[in-house]
Amino acid sequence: MKTRVALFFGGHSAEHEISVISARNIAKALSPEKYELHLVGIADNGRWTLFPDRQVPNDLKRADEPRTHSWPLVSLVNVGEEKPVLYNLTTHEKQAIDVAFPVLHGPFGEDGSIQGLFRMVNLPMVGCGVLASAIGMDKEVMKRLLHEAGLPSARYRLLRRGLKHSFDEIVSDLGLPFFIKPSNMGSSIGVHKIKSSADFDQHLADTFKYDEKVLAETFINGREIEVAVLGGGSDLIASSPGEVIPQHEFYSYEAKYLDEQGAILKVPAELSAGEVADVKALALRTFSVLCCDGMARVDFFMTKAGKFFINEINTIPGFTSISQYPKLMEISGVPYRVLIERLIDLALRKFEEQKKLQSKYMA
Repeated sequence: MKTRVALFFGGHSAEHEISVISARNIAKALSPEKYELHLVGIADNGRWTLFPDRQVPNDLKRADEPRTHSWPLVSLVNVGEEKPVLYNLTTHEKQAIDVAFPVLHGPFGEDGSIQGLFRMVNLPMVGCGVLASAIGMDKEVMKRLLHEAGLPSARYRLLRRGLKHSFDEIVSDLGLPFFIKPSNMGSSIGVHKIKSSADFDQHLADTFKYDEKVLAETFINGREIEVAVLGGGSDLIASSPGEVIPQHEFYSYEAKYLDEQGAILKVPAELSAGEVADVKALALRTFSVLCCDGMARVDFFMTKAGKFFINEINTIPGFTSISQYPKLMEISGVPYRVLIERLIDLALRKFEEQKKLQSKYMA
């Protein structure tokens, strides 16, 4: 019997278009002999649309384009049957689902929101659960946990919307230049490199468009190294590290997704055997400290002195043709299609383990 996979993508996020590309690639990689695929595109306003023909059209950029308005609306519910179902609001048909595969990058998809829904309807899910997703999205909370665990990350100050923030005090603490970034956002959206008070005055309002919390973070002059992690519990593997060499001033949204020459992706990174071992161990430790499961990409800065600093963790990394996570796994012996299948298997196995936990008090 085929495994019935519901792939969720789009969403109310600045990374909506990237999510669509990731979903297209995953859908093409899933074997039709092994999997029954159901594509659920989530519009910016929260409408869920069932995509026809089990594919994402190559020319489609958003899940809420006008042509999608005529496609069936669906909802995910548990009606007391063996499996949760996708309920077609047009035909009233019910399609049982075995596992959810969310590729909803950014807020409302990568932050624990939809993971909570999957838990409520008792549906296995690929990737991290509610807690790890929320931690990974909120960089300020993430940094507090890393600091408590003694793991290295850049110094920062927390800025809150509506309060006055002194440029001079930030410079005194963090030095110049420094970065500002939304606490809850990904793909370098709203990130600015601040070199002067004029930069700060110009860009802070833009960064606050994306979140009520903003991090001012010290600039680390170093290489950008990334490691992919796959697995659950004590059964984890860290990929060979890769290096991102931005051709822009830093690895911005444009460099990641819009400019094909925006960055050089060196896979694997040119590191010594000792440096490889160090960064892989640090990636695994970060994955565990932040309560992750299934998959994540851990991003680092590496100084000239060879010291690694954790930049951030991505619990739903990109699956586009230029995304680092699948590329890193491929050079580490896990090809794209095998990676997708392993993630689904991990989700089902984790769900079976969770079912053994007692949820009611038994005297």
